[in-house]
Amino acid sequence: MSFLVLDIEMTGPEPGWNEIIQIGAEFFDEQWRSLGTYLQNVYPENEEAFSTKSEEVHGLSLDDLEDAPMIYDVLPEFERWIKKMNAGKPNFSNVIICGQSVINDINFLRFAYRHEKMKWGFSNKMIDLHTVSYLFFQILEKNGKNVPRSLSLGSVASYFGFEREEETHNALEDARLTAKCFKEFFKLIDNVKLV
Repeated sequence: MSFLVLDIEMTGPEPGWNEIIQIGAEFFDEQWRSLGTYLQNVYPENEEAFSTKSEEVHGLSLDDLEDAPMIYDVLPEFERWIKKMNAGKPNFSNVIICGQSVINDINFLRFAYRHEKMKWGFSNKMIDLHTVSYLFFQILEKNGKNVPRSLSLGSVASYFGFEREEETHNALEDARLTAKCFKEFFKLIDNVKLV
């Protein structure tokens, strides 16, 4: 299996009304070796749904996106990139999508695929950093370790000594930060002892 660590910035929280405006991803082989990164801004069709609150999170304005392609151009480009990273395999059923609260990103991406009448070919497996963090931090706390109370990407990353370079959320930076956290959790597996 391969791992696609994905982060998406949107115009707001509701797929169908709000849209994807930035896709960031890092692709890994089964040993979590990075094979490449992807970042693309997307111009939204529904400008009316562009919320001030989401702009405060990602720092992207409509003016910033003025020269960005539309989602119908971005999705085929994104698939070509994944195919290249995935050793040319045309089928993505071996690609596990990973991310922080990744179901939200998957929902937006699936909606975009449906809207553009494209086939969803990714694995039904996913790995969510929020869930992994919750479970591991429970185990670590029971073993006397101090763990963060928040499960935000910033808190989890900080626990491992990582931090964002920017105050706003860039999809690629967040995907890479998420991937670093996953790699640290996978290293912890070797230290978990059952009694």
